[in-house]
Amino acid sequence: MKKIFCLAIITLFILATNVFARTVSVKGGLTKSGSYKPPSYRTSPNRTKLDNWSTKGNINPMTGKKGTKNIW
Repeated sequence: MKKIFCLAIITLFILATNVFARTVSVKGGLTKSGSYKPPSYRTSPNRTKLDNWSTKGNINPMTGKKGTKNIW
């Protein structure tokens, strides 16, 4: 019974980190080389790679591209 409860808690935690991944905006500006980088969006920083748009199984909502990077 304890194993099932622990597994359920871990599963809910993983699902919650994927569902609640926020989108944050990144300011545009000049790079060190002098070229202009336009404003963009990315997932909010955290300790997991599971919710990054570039990770396999995820889709970038801004571009519609599928992720290509492995989790590990």
